[in-house]
Amino acid sequence: MAFEALTEKFSKIIKKVKGQARLTEKNMDEMLKEVRIALLEADVNYKVVKEFIENVKTKAIGTDVYTKLNPSEMVVKIVKDELVDLLGSDKSELLFNKNKPTIIMLVGLQGSGKTTTAAKLAYLMKNKLKKKVLLAACDVYRPAAIDQLQQLADQIKVDLVNLGTNENPVNIAIKAKEKAYNDHYDVLILDTAGRLQIDEPLMDELKNIKHKVNPEEILLLTDAMAGQNSVEVAKTFNEWLGLSGVIMSKMDGDARGGAALSIAHVTGIPIKYIGVGEKIDKLEIFHPDRMADRILGMGDILTLVDKVQENISEEEAKKTVNKMMEGKFTLIDMMNQLKQVSKLGSLTSILKLMPIPGANKISSEQISSAEQEMKNFEIIINSMTPYERENPECLKYSRKNRIAKGAGKTNADVNRVLKKYEQTKEIMKQMKKMKKGGKFPPFNGF
Repeated sequence: MAFEALTEKFSKIIKKVKGQARLTEKNMDEMLKEVRIALLEADVNYKVVKEFIENVKTKAIGTDVYTKLNPSEMVVKIVKDELVDLLGSDKSELLFNKNKPTIIMLVGLQGSGKTTTAAKLAYLMKNKLKKKVLLAACDVYRPAAIDQLQQLADQIKVDLVNLGTNENPVNIAIKAKEKAYNDHYDVLILDTAGRLQIDEPLMDELKNIKHKVNPEEILLLTDAMAGQNSVEVAKTFNEWLGLSGVIMSKMDGDARGGAALSIAHVTGIPIKYIGVGEKIDKLEIFHPDRMADRILGMGDILTLVDKVQENISEEEAKKTVNKMMEGKFTLIDMMNQLKQVSKLGSLTSILKLMPIPGANKISSEQISSAEQEMKNFEIIINSMTPYERENPECLKYSRKNRIAKGAGKTNADVNRVLKKYEQTKEIMKQMKKMKKGGKFPPFNGF
């Protein structure tokens, strides 16, 4: 994930600051020097870094942190506030029209994944924001783009204006706008043509589309892996078109994060969405304050809550919790819990959202092992009969042996599942007893 190295460095810096008995100008300067190096190594624009450090120092002096009871906490707050400002503060929200379609024009260089992102954006609008969405294929120069968008539109069940490759892109945009108004769509997304490099014919065409349809949003798709080149591309597109926002793709990769931390400050264009994977549902609304928390190693509970609400049925979750509290928790319930957790994404992505000390030190091997254990548990439970899942106390040697062979596992693997099940049941009993006291024992999870 982008910012991984930066998060690790910031976590060390913050830990060091919190370990100081008192904050002085000397150790403050030492901390800011480390912050400067960390930001530069993350490929943040050097002018942005210089201003960031000056702002933190000025605010620290202005709030007189040296005399505060918890000076380290004040410094962390100042650093977080400055990160939020760098990332675009509160400018990232996309505004929708109430009584007419909101037109979004998606632009970018060829090969940036624009067509796929248009479909991802349509999926997000439809499924998360509950909008009636219309797509328009305005890239007539790359036939594969129209075919690709048609396939994606069919996949996510969103309507598409597809007039083929012989129609002028400006006319396609105009006709798409007419359809969006006449058929009462909430959102129209225009997938425009890209080029291998910025050229005047491309920009003139985009300017004509903008003039004819008057979009509320012009979003540039740019690549987090491109580093400071993304900033230069954004500046150029902005000069020609007047961008309203950026969609930054490949934020799930190993990009250092410098582009994300530079682009809004250098260009004045906020990041509005981020791509966090190849799948159609891997586009997220960008929240600067949440990303600042992630960068500082504080987790992102709000995004985790959003994921839970989107992927886990509240009714089913309540039923399971009630059964657990009543002592009626079975292996079927345990398997359903595993399936629901898997809907939230990989354990790596979940851990990054949780404010757990040392979470960034959990190795990929440990995470891989835990994920494999979860898969093994599901395979083993699936190898049981319905009666055995409902009544695991009947599982003696012969049954365990049959289950292990059917699952391609060992008796020890079966016993591991049953041990975890018994531990969970025991914890639920303790929780039931301690519920009135308002304190719960820690959960011994996977």
